[in-house]
This record gives sequence, C-alpha cells and structure tokens, in this order.
Amino acid sequence: MSRISLGLLLAITLMGAGCGYGSHNYMNGNGTPQITQLSPSSTPAGGSAVTMTIEGSGFGTDSLVYWGTTTLTTTYDTANQVTADIPAADIMNAGTVQVYVHSGGANSNAMTFTIQ
Repeated sequence: MSRISLGLLLAITLMGAGCGYGSHNYMNGNGTPQITQLSPSSTPAGGSAVTMTIEGSGFGTDSLVYWGTTTLTTTYDTANQVTADIPAADIMNAGTVQVYVHSGGANSNAMTFTIQ
C-alpha cells in the first residue's frame, strides 16, 4: 500500500470514529460545561472526607473537577452529573473554595464550596 493510500485510510478512519472534543465521547454535543448545583455545597471544618455531586450540563467522560487549582478524583456519571471526592486534608480549615469542571477542553462556571 502506498503512503498516500495509507494516509487517506487513516484520515477516513479517524473522521469516522468521531475523534476530537466535539464528539459524543467527550462533550455529548452540549458545548461548554455548566454547573448548576454542588451537593453538598458546604461542610464543617475538620470533618471527614466528603463525596460531592456536581450537577449541570455538558459533562463528558473526560470531566475533571477542580478544587481551586487542584484536581479531585472525579467520576463521570452522566452528561448532567459528576462526583468528586474531597479528602479530609482539604477541609481542615474554615474558608471557601471555588469548584469548577473541565471537560472537552473548556472550563465551566465556578461555584463556591464553603468550609464552616
């Protein structure tokens, strides 16, 4: 097979697979991710680890939840929900943290999580 034929075969295969962030494997066709709710949205300082549910839209299988500038262990549930584990060490002191989701090469809006 010539190099040109091989190159065309590869290009057609990749196009047919729908590679890239625009595909349904990543963004589910919903555009920029958006957060509508954090649950819980607060926790007592010095408590144990918390699993937070983030609801919204445009979440893909590549979603990562950011806790300020740090990524949390994230689980993709649906295009409208992801969960993230907040370690006890991250909620030792009172304050607030901005939470957002990165998916499909874009960042969502940020919401505030309060440590009381």
